[in-house]
Amino acid sequence: MNTIHIKKGDTVVVLSGVDKGKKGKVLTVMPKESKVIVEGINMAVKHKKPRKQGDPAGIINQEAAINACKVMHVCNKCGKPTRIGYKILADGKKARVCKKCQEVFEN
Repeated sequence: MNTIHIKKGDTVVVLSGVDKGKKGKVLTVMPKESKVIVEGINMAVKHKKPRKQGDPAGIINQEAAINACKVMHVCNKCGKPTRIGYKILADGKKARVCKKCQEVFEN
């Protein structure tokens, strides 16, 4: 099982599939299945029944999971898809960095 280098809240770009080239924000990460759910990507149709009074019902579009290997992190500074590297900061903490511009990502 490989580790996932993408975290919740990261901006990613889709590398392959129907949504190739689209950018979105990561909503959920599922490391055991090696999948992520990205906002506005891989939309699926769900037929929903109302459970309580006032709940929405009918045909609803929602995001479905996509393999984590099909998305790549987008750097906030340079705006390019990039691999993620790691660096030990002066205070001893491990931080994620952009491989292209060496920008430190917020944890």
